[in-house]
Amino acid sequence: MGGRAGAGLLLAAALLAGLAGPAGAHGALESPLSRAAACGADSSLTAKAAACRAAAKVRGSAIPGEWDNLRVANVAGRDRAVIPDGKLCSGGLPGFRGLDLARADWPATTLKPGARHTFKYRGTIAHRGAFRLYVTKPGYDPAKPLKWADLERKPFVKVTDPKLVDGSYTFTGRLPSGRTGRHLIYTIWQNSDTPDTYYSCSDVIFSGRATSAPARPVAASQPAGGSGLPWPAGVAILLVAGAGTAGAIAVRAGRRRLR
Repeated sequence: MGGRAGAGLLLAAALLAGLAGPAGAHGALESPLSRAAACGADSSLTAKAAACRAAAKVRGSAIPGEWDNLRVANVAGRDRAVIPDGKLCSGGLPGFRGLDLARADWPATTLKPGARHTFKYRGTIAHRGAFRLYVTKPGYDPAKPLKWADLERKPFVKVTDPKLVDGSYTFTGRLPSGRTGRHLIYTIWQNSDTPDTYYSCSDVIFSGRATSAPARPVAASQPAGGSGLPWPAGVAILLVAGAGTAGAIAVRAGRRRLR
């Protein structure tokens, strides 16, 4: 069986299994802002960002309503075998294929290479599991479909069961160095209490002088307690880029009803 055909069968099996999987399991990376969160029903970027409008127009799109439901069942760590090239941001799910659109105007968070960053993953329903964060290699072209070969082989941050702080899984880690300009951070959240794995694509712009960073990926640290502005109570101010111009965009965060 060819590699492409085999990956297709594995994905089909995972999608079919997902139809009978646990309902109401939700989450998406909010810092740095993921495409799903940026284009979701609780975001002011949904109507403003051209990339979000394009994603929502894709036939059968689950965006913006199901922004936090991008999950595939029974992957069990076989991400590269199950999720096809060009479909990493959608997890191969037809309803999210708008997130795979190859374009350079997705809302992007500006980050400093090599700096420490507090990552926040919105958990609209709590789960246990492990997060792995990958970054694109130097030379990444956002105008081309994202492939596994575009990502570094090893995660630059990994953490298991981080604390849920103000409705978001929160942990700190060091950003990769040796990057400049537009890149993508790919987050995999493999649940341990359900068969689901979640996938998030966060567009970022590395800018500024890099700070020293460890040569190997390290486990992220977790905050001791709650801090920061709660998602349901206020607004997250993010640096984003659209059509080549960086600006401050306020992302509205309305309280989402758990289901």
